[in-house]
Parts: sequence; C-alpha cells; structure tokens
Amino acid sequence: MTSLQLQHLSKHFGTTRAVDDVSLTSKQGSRLAIVGPSGSGKTTLLRMIAGFEYPDHGSISLNGKLLAADGRALPAHLRGIGYVAQDGALFPHLTVADNIGFGLTLKGQERTRRIAELVEMVALDASMLSRWPHELSGGQQQRIALARALAQQPQLMLLDEPFSALDTGLRAAMRKMVAQLLGEAGITAILVTHDQAEALSFADQLAVMRQGRLVQAGSPQQLYSQPVDEATALFLGEAVILPAHIHAGRASCALGRVVVDNSQFSGDARIMLRPEQLTLLPDGSPELTAQARVVECDFGGHDSLLSLQLPGMDKPLQLRTSSWALPAHGSTVGLAIQGRAHLLPA
Repeated sequence: MTSLQLQHLSKHFGTTRAVDDVSLTSKQGSRLAIVGPSGSGKTTLLRMIAGFEYPDHGSISLNGKLLAADGRALPAHLRGIGYVAQDGALFPHLTVADNIGFGLTLKGQERTRRIAELVEMVALDASMLSRWPHELSGGQQQRIALARALAQQPQLMLLDEPFSALDTGLRAAMRKMVAQLLGEAGITAILVTHDQAEALSFADQLAVMRQGRLVQAGSPQQLYSQPVDEATALFLGEAVILPAHIHAGRASCALGRVVVDNSQFSGDARIMLRPEQLTLLPDGSPELTAQARVVECDFGGHDSLLSLQLPGMDKPLQLRTSSWALPAHGSTVGLAIQGRAHLLPA
C-alpha cells in the first residue's frame, strides 16, 4: 500500500521555481531519503509535505487522504505528520518532560506514563525529564525532539537534516537508532540531507533533486551503480568516468576491455566505475586489465589516495585504496576491474 503520494508538485517564490513538477511515491513503513545540493528544492518539498508551505500546483496524499490539491490544503496540525528539525527546535522555557508532552491530550498519571515510555523509547534515562534543553548535549536534544514527534503517533515522520550538527560518530549511532525505532513502529519516514553517505545508509528509497526537479528515484544501490547522468554519479560519491568505444557489450578504454551494463549500444560514449570496483595488483599479474604508473601517493591512515597515470590519458586517475602495502612513487601497478561499468547516457 502506498503511504505518501506526490503528484506534479510545483512551488514558486516570486520568479524562482523552487520545486518543478515533482511526482514521487513512498510505501508505508519505508524510509525515503531526498538529497541534492543547496537550492535543489528538497527542503521546500519537505515543507510542503509537512504543511508549512502550500503547493502552487499538484497534489499531496497520505494513506489515501488528500492533504493538498487545487489550491486547498489541510493545515499542518491536522495532517498526522511528525517533524524533527535540524536543531531539534526544543522549547527553551519547558523542561524535557514538558517538551515531550507538548500537545499530548492525556492528563495526570496517563500523561506521566506516556512521557516515560517515550523517553525510554529513544534510549534516554528518566532522570533527564526534569532538565532544561540547554543542559542537554546535541545528541540528547535530537532524541528529545524525536520523542516529542513520536508522542503524536504520526503516520509519517519528516526528518530535516536532523543529524548534521552532531559529531561523526554520534551521527552514525543516531541515524541507526532512528531508523530502527521508526522501523519497529512501522512509521514511514522521509529524510532530507545533503550528506550522500547518510542518505545511502539510512534509506531503502533514494530521490535526487537538482534545480527544483526530481532527477532520479529508486533504491540506493540502483542510483549508486546506475546513475541517470554524470552529475548524479559524481554527487553520490567518487567515480571514475572515462571516454570509451562500446561494441557488443564491452568498452575499449584506458583501462582496457571492460564489460558494460548495456549490450545494445554501439559507438563512442562515457562509462562510469566506482573506485571500489578497481583493484590494485602487482605488475605482471595475469588478472590485470591495465597498467598504470604511480605519480603520487597521499597517505591518509585508513585509506590513501593514489594518482595513477594511464596510457593515453591526459590527467591521472584518482584511486582511493585501503591497501596496507602502498606502491612506491614511480612504480608500475596493475589494475583489475570487478563487475560491470555503467554506460552513461549521451
């Protein structure tokens, strides 16, 4: 059953088209991540779903209920949607308990019991309930904001870059905790983020926006391995993009003969490989498809960045490797390719 359905959504601010004819669906209980550079329209799209902005055109429906269409829109507080902002947006004049219980209609012991359940749900100690927001760490504030949103038992949870202000280690732990919590509760979630790695790990559906338009949507694995264009490929991670001549499902390029994921196309094109598809081998290994000369090695601890000069290429190929034994400057190495290269559209 489809939980959220967006059809031909558009939103203008003056002469600026912030969202341009976006259609997208998300299944009940799924986790959708919307990514894109600044100004791509992802936050405006989220605000229209929440009811903070109304679309100029198009419709929004949730579990079959129409939220916005034809110039009419249901107010935000009637939509049954939870919202967690980037900074948590806790009320500074209320204690943790009152922040969590804000909006609850329960009274007395029932209200106290529900607040205790919620603080336990987000893995915080009940002793924090009497504290004030300024006495909490960033991670604790975000958990309280999540508990407050969960208190309303929403059908849909909107997460507007909620982890961006946290330290790297805490960000990963919070992301995992939130995904697990929402999954157990069966709540559909939409995450807006500029962090591609965060989106890939959090979501089971990924949508990429650029200049107000939806560029591509699908599973994270599909978008990472088969991006719709070069800009999307580079936005989602490091990529090796090479000119090639395609014939009979193989590409002739600076890396030798490489199998591609399109057996129908013939002619000149550009192909994409992810760096993890390239494996360093000793020069002369029978498995190698190409040879390269090491022109620079930038050691970075758990991984290093190699600059490799391939025959016929003007610019060195940048390859990140976690190999313990790094090749010497000026030495020749072999390269082998795992999987298929992706044929980029012309």
